[in-house]
Amino acid sequence: MDNGSLIYLDNAATSWPKPDSVYDFMIDFYRNNGVNPGRSGFDAAIDAGNLVEKTRVLLNDFFHGDTPERTVFCHNATDGLNLIIRGLVRKGDHVISTCVEHNSVLRPLNELERDGVIEVTWLPFDEAGFVSPDAVRSAMKSNTTLVIVNHGSNVIGTVQDVAAIGKIVKETPATFVIDASQTAGVIPINMQEMNIDVLVATGHKALMGPTGTGVIVVRDHVDIAQTRAGGTGVRSAYPYHLPEYPYRLEYGTMNLMGVAGLFAGQQWIEEQGGPAAIHEREMVLTRKLVDGLKAIDNITLYCCDNLENHIATVSINVPGVEAMNVGIMLDVDHNIATRTGLQCAPKAHEGIGSFDLHGTVRFSLGPFTTAEHIDTAIDAMKEIAQMGKKAGAPL
Repeated sequence: MDNGSLIYLDNAATSWPKPDSVYDFMIDFYRNNGVNPGRSGFDAAIDAGNLVEKTRVLLNDFFHGDTPERTVFCHNATDGLNLIIRGLVRKGDHVISTCVEHNSVLRPLNELERDGVIEVTWLPFDEAGFVSPDAVRSAMKSNTTLVIVNHGSNVIGTVQDVAAIGKIVKETPATFVIDASQTAGVIPINMQEMNIDVLVATGHKALMGPTGTGVIVVRDHVDIAQTRAGGTGVRSAYPYHLPEYPYRLEYGTMNLMGVAGLFAGQQWIEEQGGPAAIHEREMVLTRKLVDGLKAIDNITLYCCDNLENHIATVSINVPGVEAMNVGIMLDVDHNIATRTGLQCAPKAHEGIGSFDLHGTVRFSLGPFTTAEHIDTAIDAMKEIAQMGKKAGAPL
């Protein structure tokens, strides 16, 4: 298949393609400075270490964290969320989370609850796809120590009101954590104004970095226990893992080429006018897609009647055709890449009624999606929906 002609509508999985400037900077920097950052005193090692610290500063400023030292690099959001969850909870704690979460939150919390460590309250979302901040207040207990919320759903695209939730959590001793994997880079996030204590995001989506990258931003007042230990390249004679940030949550040699990609991604986002400008352009095309799909008989759309507080992600089903088969036809017959199935978020599918249907077909737009791509996708869905209608069988 010619990937150059591929209509890529799977940006919620990973953004692709990356900007040319990101590819070029990563390759050039790694070719010239691809050594172990901060471990040695020669020029290439110093340059590598300087890039790492510059990227910390950029990301800390981007999310309005407190200090760059508490901006920590990790492998991806799943890695970061596991570090944070297991570093914050203790036996007997109560945790509040939501039914829009990804498995990167669901599974760690489920395992801790299964093992008798914590109790979890899962807050449902309404028919429009939103969790009520008041439900967070009502779910609070005397032993609630953690509230963790998916900022933007990778299934239905709704963006939760984390500022309102953060204001509520601030009134309690609990720590407020957001999974910003789908929103970082397209929704402006100010941790201080939104009362977010910890932010975790992956680098390979709208931050325009490569896979194998992630970021954790921890506010100054939050204490996170260490759950790993190893090399840091600093104070090697010390017999335990270093307690200060960023080393407290960083272990071993980092993905330097990935950090270079995040650095270049930050520059590219700024050149586009920032997250809000990118989001506005993507939502124009998302509205075009939603309007086109709504005009087609025999397509079910989920949680996108109102696209306010939404990212460029749309889930659908075609009665009479399995979601997986819709995805195959889009790929094979129309060269359109989407994501089908449960998208690693089973509770979200339970909430919209698609779990027993084996999930949905997800269209997720990115900064390189064009109006022509959307037109092609709509035309393709007209054909597929007609096939489902002729089949005459309920999905």
